[in-house]
Amino acid sequence: MNRYTSMMLLLVALTAYANPAQTQSTVLTEALPQAGGFSAARLTRLDSAMAEWVKKKWVNGSVALIARKGKIVFNKAYGYNDPDLKTPLDKNGIFRIASQTKAITTVAVMMLWEEGKFSLDDPVSRFIPSFANEKVLDSINLKDTSYTTVPAKRPITIRDLLTHTSGLGYPAIGTAAENAIYAKNYVTGGVGVKGQELGEAMSRLGSLPLFFQPGTQWKYGLNMDVLGYLVQVWSGMSLEEFFTKRIFEPLGMKDTYFNVPASKGARLVNFFVGDSSGTIKKQASVFGGALPMNYPLQKTSYFSGGGGLSSTIYDYAVFLQMLLNRGEYKGIRLLAPNTVRMMTENQIGDLHPNIGDHADENKFGFGFFIISDKGSKLGPSLEGTYSWGGVFATSYWVDPKEEMVVLIYRQMWGPYVSNTDKAFSPLVYQALIE
Repeated sequence: MNRYTSMMLLLVALTAYANPAQTQSTVLTEALPQAGGFSAARLTRLDSAMAEWVKKKWVNGSVALIARKGKIVFNKAYGYNDPDLKTPLDKNGIFRIASQTKAITTVAVMMLWEEGKFSLDDPVSRFIPSFANEKVLDSINLKDTSYTTVPAKRPITIRDLLTHTSGLGYPAIGTAAENAIYAKNYVTGGVGVKGQELGEAMSRLGSLPLFFQPGTQWKYGLNMDVLGYLVQVWSGMSLEEFFTKRIFEPLGMKDTYFNVPASKGARLVNFFVGDSSGTIKKQASVFGGALPMNYPLQKTSYFSGGGGLSSTIYDYAVFLQMLLNRGEYKGIRLLAPNTVRMMTENQIGDLHPNIGDHADENKFGFGFFIISDKGSKLGPSLEGTYSWGGVFATSYWVDPKEEMVVLIYRQMWGPYVSNTDKAFSPLVYQALIE
């Protein structure tokens, strides 16, 4: 080997070492458990438990996917899509993922931030004028929904929306004051909406009071719906078009939609409600009939960045693997590594997300619940794990230190669904042995 060849080989090696993200792209592939560092014997515990949850009538069925270092070591469905007919639940079924939409909206926002469309500390009013001169609720008379306000001490920023520290509330699932004010002004949760335009609704939202001073609290609110509209403003596309052209098609997410095509309608998973006696019934609608559960098949132009999507567990696993790869999948880069770092680390300082288990010990990034050092001591997920879920009982987490993506999907409400949530995480981690 001559001196020139030796120098070139050394240069290539040094470049690969300095830029590992450019030389390696982890792509999801089916593999035996041991290829991902899992014990096949120990995974049978998870297998048995998920089958047992169906027998106990905790759930009608569920689907789970575990991938480590790109190796899908577990991807199975249990139970029934129709218990009466014994129709099995399909792991390729299309699920209403509700608030899992928020992570995709966050990615869209940060893609446009990278393109210089806005600054994180820009006031929202720069793009939606009704958010200028915001007021904060001071008192309310719930009998007639009259209220008093005080001036906001500072404007809401894009950063506030990404971190749920803006002061916005959430219709129907918020406080009595939030529910009353939003209902009176026809502000919705964004799913199954008819007869409204997104831009008009978000402008109307900007004219309503905040529920705390911006930046002083963490509160789950309509922030991602506002950001979904801003994606439209910044990009010149509808949110549906932006998601499809800029995220879903590049990543190969072929089963993720605001509007599920009629040709795939049979794959939309049924929704159920269970009770303490173990009775599980299929539901045609929820919220007192206000939301038909076939809404993904009813054509809509109101694209809720906070909750409008439906997807398969595999499609969403691809999206999460892109994040775990620090913004890239199959050679397609959506985000820079440092952008993903920002999204998945503490962005709320000394505040705490007041939602979920052990919220006081954990943090929030841009669109994600983040396990802190203190929080990691309370469960098997390592510090830096980020997660979220959807109201119809879908959830996920990404554990970067273990290079792992985990999802569990159900379509059910009931008193025992939380039992499966509490059991699932330990059953996953106990099978990870390398």
